[in-house]
Amino acid sequence: MTGWDLLVDRGDLRKTTFAATDPEIPLADGEALLAVESFALTANNVTYGAVGDQIGYWKFFPAPEGQGRIPVWGYARVVRSASPEAPEGLRLFGYWPMSSHTVARLSKRPSGYVEVSAHRAELPPTYNAYQVAAPAADDDWRSLLRPLFMTSFLLDDQVAEAAPKTLVLSSASSKTAMGLAWLARKRGIKVIGLTSPAHVALLERLGLYDAVAAYEAIRALTPSGPAAYVDFAGRSAVTRDVHETFGEALKTSTVVGVTHWDAMGGPPPSVGPTPVFFFAPDRIRQLMKDWGPRELESRFATALKDFIAGNGWLTLKQHVGPEALQAIYGDVVAGKVKPDEGHIVRPA
Repeated sequence: MTGWDLLVDRGDLRKTTFAATDPEIPLADGEALLAVESFALTANNVTYGAVGDQIGYWKFFPAPEGQGRIPVWGYARVVRSASPEAPEGLRLFGYWPMSSHTVARLSKRPSGYVEVSAHRAELPPTYNAYQVAAPAADDDWRSLLRPLFMTSFLLDDQVAEAAPKTLVLSSASSKTAMGLAWLARKRGIKVIGLTSPAHVALLERLGLYDAVAAYEAIRALTPSGPAAYVDFAGRSAVTRDVHETFGEALKTSTVVGVTHWDAMGGPPPSVGPTPVFFFAPDRIRQLMKDWGPRELESRFATALKDFIAGNGWLTLKQHVGPEALQAIYGDVVAGKVKPDEGHIVRPA
């Protein structure tokens, strides 16, 4: 196929299909056609699909009824343009669909570009912002870790406000949980990682957690407080077990992701604090107000550089073409990817 979109069944994220697209489609005034060069694919993208209706992630890249285009982070280049602000050859880092090409309305700003299409006007500004990006040796690391570790960084700042002595993380094999664990331990917080039995041994070897427990062993943990819980899995049974095990020692409970998208739902826990959903753009706006944009970017850049340098166990895996994308997407949705691997997709 000349061009393509990977479409996901919004009712069952495991089901995907390709839709052919025409890269020669005429552009309206102000539009630009971009070829997607590369992007990272992680459990975070599964979250975008799982809560797409609640948060609005399906709205970024329109799709046929009942289907969706899950957003990813990476690079794209303008290959045709009907906009003087977006010349051919312009290369940007930001939020793209899992597609070979996409059409955007890009408005130039002092800090980069903003997507100003009408259907994105009410969506969070964080996801509509694009940065000019000349090719660099660390492009793949940026695609993989900038969005994930930014969430880790924001969560670390929020968790620190509660001053816990113990931090419990579900889906401990996710990159965002790993980043948060690394940051929290630098603050002197004891971090317990919860994961599936298959990942316990690997996470113990990586040394990111003070303790690692399988989900089935939560009730055997010895509670100590004050404690905070950050839920990356979205499994109500896990949240219930954590709340009932830690009881009054648990002071905050934060919901971030739903890597176990097929186990969503269920009643809220009857013990401990009411879980509160974490939305990264809200925290970014708060820190930009508190610190200023330059200070926020400076602190984050330093933390990300230190994380990459201090975690040589993380390796990158490359996938080229639509069929390879469909295969690795299936593995990510099924939870089959290894915690110590990052996956980069090149559409062509």
